[in-house]
Amino acid sequence: MSTEPPTTVLPTPQPGRAAPEQLTGAEAVVRTLELLGIDDVFGLPGGAILPIYDPLMDSKKIRHILVRHEQGAGHAAEGYAAASGRVGVAMATSGPGATNLVTAIMDAHMDSVPTLFITGQVFSTLMGTDAFQEADIVGITMPITKHSFLVKDAADIPSTIAAAFHIAGTGRPGPVLVDITKDAQQQTVPFIWPPKIDLPGYRPVTKAHGKQILAAAQLLAEAKKPILYVGGGVIRANASEELLALAEATGAPVTTTLMARGAFPDSHAQHLGMPGMHGTVPAVLGLQEADLIVSLGARFDDRVTGKTALFAPNAKVVHVDVDPAEISKIRTADVPIVGDAKDVIVDLTSAFRQATKDSAPDLVEWWTYLNGLREEFPLGYSPTSDGLMAPQYVIQRIGELTGPEGIFTAGVGQHQMWAAQFIKYQRPNSWLNSGGAGTMGYSVPAAMGAKVAEPDRVVWAIDGDGCFQMTNQELATCTINNIPIKVAIINNSSLGMVRQWQTLFYNGRYSNTDLNTGHDTIQIPDFVKLAEAYGALGIRVTREEDVDAAVKLALETNDRPVVIDFVVSADAMVWPMVPQGVSNSYVQYAKDHSPAFEEE
Repeated sequence: MSTEPPTTVLPTPQPGRAAPEQLTGAEAVVRTLELLGIDDVFGLPGGAILPIYDPLMDSKKIRHILVRHEQGAGHAAEGYAAASGRVGVAMATSGPGATNLVTAIMDAHMDSVPTLFITGQVFSTLMGTDAFQEADIVGITMPITKHSFLVKDAADIPSTIAAAFHIAGTGRPGPVLVDITKDAQQQTVPFIWPPKIDLPGYRPVTKAHGKQILAAAQLLAEAKKPILYVGGGVIRANASEELLALAEATGAPVTTTLMARGAFPDSHAQHLGMPGMHGTVPAVLGLQEADLIVSLGARFDDRVTGKTALFAPNAKVVHVDVDPAEISKIRTADVPIVGDAKDVIVDLTSAFRQATKDSAPDLVEWWTYLNGLREEFPLGYSPTSDGLMAPQYVIQRIGELTGPEGIFTAGVGQHQMWAAQFIKYQRPNSWLNSGGAGTMGYSVPAAMGAKVAEPDRVVWAIDGDGCFQMTNQELATCTINNIPIKVAIINNSSLGMVRQWQTLFYNGRYSNTDLNTGHDTIQIPDFVKLAEAYGALGIRVTREEDVDAAVKLALETNDRPVVIDFVVSADAMVWPMVPQGVSNSYVQYAKDHSPAFEEE
């Protein structure tokens, strides 16, 4: 697709009809966003986008939230979208404003988050001259967006933004960028609505081919060791109810990836947990030993497969994805199915019931094996060796005291894995994290966006002391805009996951991973004082017996953000673990403890 905007066809004025309203390009941006039903925008103004900020001030329909850093605007738009399923919107000026959005755009691209990014650009007459605050943001973001548009003519603004909104939220969702020159913002043109959107070649397939559905149903009916490998696409497709029906019809075990936590209830008897590098032993070995993997909205990411050539060697694969580029990209599919997960799962359930109406599959032996793994390798953690709090305990209690209606966002690292493991997720859109990109600093702004989208839910940012220091300035945004998120800093005074790898693979040589924020250090910054400086309630907890009281106080405090500095042990590690570059069969349940395998 070209980067030029879609063609706008101006209708001929009909006799007796009023002539179209004359608006500036900037006014057309605001009007278009209103007509698309967008209520909230996160952004930060600057010279090249100032014309848009002027009419934005008069809008009665759009709440603009002024962030403290453009990356915060981008992650807030992601959190908004991931919590609500609606398109999240962020705005920034040209040059550094736009480039500060790049990390969030890449993050949204990797995790298929429906987001719209609007940037101002220098005057079209100055483009290509290295003008002040000029950056080729369309060129920069082309590999990490679904599409990037450059608008130089005000007449193209309504159709381009409407097209961008449509692309972001349909098919496989993702980020779309619209870059608008300052002269296009200032130009006055007739405002035509609805615009004609012409997107040749963009036709996402949602309904799967019937023959492929029948073939998949037949494999499921014949399999002795089937497993459902559920990815984030099921959440994006809003297909959790349909997944539950398929799982219960087939009786097959279910695994939910890091991006799919909550797509299937953790409390369900068929749920084996999360697969992958830090997945549960039953989920990891369930995939590894299966004879049929039904992949639903998942992409065989390296964190799930381990060494790809050794992944699930005896399994046939049914691969369902709305994006044909994902199918057979990493693991060749025996039955490829292109379509929307919601539609496909409904059809597959129906076809399976038809295929098994005379005899149901016998999975007793398979479940005996998997239940044996559950008994032998339950998810748990060792007591700490230094007398400090176990981070897993802290996170587990936050989940238990908040309950399944809460929303939990995480930064990246050990605390992210513990939050994925030790909080029980019962519903979709309750777990938000940076999966594909692994972006430190995601949590606080994403929680802010989620709270704006879902103001009646409790929203926790479970963050590391390293991640928190990257985007904590958005606490100012939260306090001023009455967005009372809760922040739990799992403060082990280090870049925890990097430190874990240094412990395991670099002989405990801790090169540049000590952050001096926690126990027995100079504690810079003092997170309680920092919270108070931002107008938040700051609490420090150092003993496990004080955890519940602190969490309850946070849950009762809704007039401002809350930050709890949980000072935890630096020696705690994330287990189970599959070391990088080996077969998932070598999953370690704990340090120096791998499941015993019978030689074939």
